[in-house]
Amino acid sequence: MTQTSENVTWLTQEAYDQLKAELEHLSGPARAEITEKIAAAREEGDLKENAGYHAAKEEQGKQELRVRQLTQLLQTAKVGEAPAATGVVAPGMVVTIAFDGDPDDTLSFLLASREYASSDIETYSPQSPLGTGVNGKKVGTEAEYELPNGKTATVKILDAKPYTG
Repeated sequence: MTQTSENVTWLTQEAYDQLKAELEHLSGPARAEITEKIAAAREEGDLKENAGYHAAKEEQGKQELRVRQLTQLLQTAKVGEAPAATGVVAPGMVVTIAFDGDPDDTLSFLLASREYASSDIETYSPQSPLGTGVNGKKVGTEAEYELPNGKTATVKILDAKPYTG
């Protein structure tokens, strides 16, 4: 999981290894594949109306952006342990909240970097309005955060436990 403090991103060893493997793939085999696609599309002729060429160039741009993001993230990463179950909300934890204190209107989510977003559980960044509001708060307390319309919402923190995957 991640925990951002200033320009440092805390990662578990497993997360660091996973992101490093993705970077190595994108910098090596994936980069070679996209170069071949562009070269093949170039051979087809007129580049102005060559959809395959433009699609490959767009894919290359997205891939290079991801390489830069991963490089920056890993350069500032510090490897550490997942958070302990202390009853205080921190990145790397599954947080359960109740909206307006209503125990029937709850949400559980992973407080982590978008690098950990998965289909298993909804993920909120520690820098998001909700993430900023609950981060560092104790279970049983209330937290406020700003809604997109500028109003403030209050949630009660019901649980916070380390994410186990």
